[in-house]
Amino acid sequence: MNFRAVFLVLLLCFVPVFAQQAEQTPATTPSSETVQPVDTDSRAAQKQPALDLTPDASGALSQQQMQELFRVVADKDLQNSKLEREYTYIQHDTDKNLDGKGQVKSTEMKTFEVLEIYGEQVQRLIEKDGKPLKAKDAAKEEEKIQKIIDKRKNESDEDRRKREQKEEKEREDGRKFVKEIADAFNFKLIGIEMVGGREAWVIEGEPRPGFQPHMKYANLLPKFHGRVWIDKADLQMSKLDVETLDTVSFGLVLARLHKGTRFMLEQTRVNDEVWLPAHISFKFDARLALLKGFKIDGEQTFSDYKKFRTSAKIIGISGNLPAPASVPPNR
Repeated sequence: MNFRAVFLVLLLCFVPVFAQQAEQTPATTPSSETVQPVDTDSRAAQKQPALDLTPDASGALSQQQMQELFRVVADKDLQNSKLEREYTYIQHDTDKNLDGKGQVKSTEMKTFEVLEIYGEQVQRLIEKDGKPLKAKDAAKEEEKIQKIIDKRKNESDEDRRKREQKEEKEREDGRKFVKEIADAFNFKLIGIEMVGGREAWVIEGEPRPGFQPHMKYANLLPKFHGRVWIDKADLQMSKLDVETLDTVSFGLVLARLHKGTRFMLEQTRVNDEVWLPAHISFKFDARLALLKGFKIDGEQTFSDYKKFRTSAKIIGISGNLPAPASVPPNR
């Protein structure tokens, strides 16, 4: 992921969702009163105007309301991206390959330690199918990490400047895409639900007839619909649930996502300062170029978030260290 810039675009647009919502907490009826997500003093301190999420008589939200809400949520998501770089965590991936009837053919499980090295997020494989890596494979992972460290240590000022400019452009494109999302859908505030023990607004989005895209890939937006849960207190995206309405084709190699592909993201509040991924689930029905189609039922879980001391420096890896913990954690 630039995790956040890409994630916001992919999750709100391309990548699909909608796991079954069994035993969900019933949504409450939208209030006719003006909704003020955070208290006046807090928003004044942040120099942000109070958000008004008052729906109309049918429960619909205006394009202007959604543009403002998404702008705030997107800005907060970018801030999360910066804070995420101060954390390491464990990522568990489980992919179930399905046959044409939806039955599991094979299952693959991988566990990664996710590190931030000189501003670059790196995955280090530590387990496969529930077992630690063999010595040979573990050594390859250590070598991979060391190469990244050496590359960053020797990066010229010019190369670093170009990399930072590219990252900033990606962030700015993400901000612009938010406006496309607000234009592409009709939104409706359908109620309030509890997510992780916290109240969240539930907003449903359906394609807006007559939408005119302006940015690359924005033409694909009408092929998705879904729901987003916005934490009332923090104005953070706590959950996202998206599904494809039609076949989606994109990329130079003509990757296709078929109708009904689904994706769901759940985030959690960490250290009372940042919202980070807790769980991702997806059901892919896709085809890549002329290759045989494939179906995958997968999930990712994220745990053991630990914050690093930002003043620490990467010193490299030597010998058979158990982990490339290049920056000591701030416990």
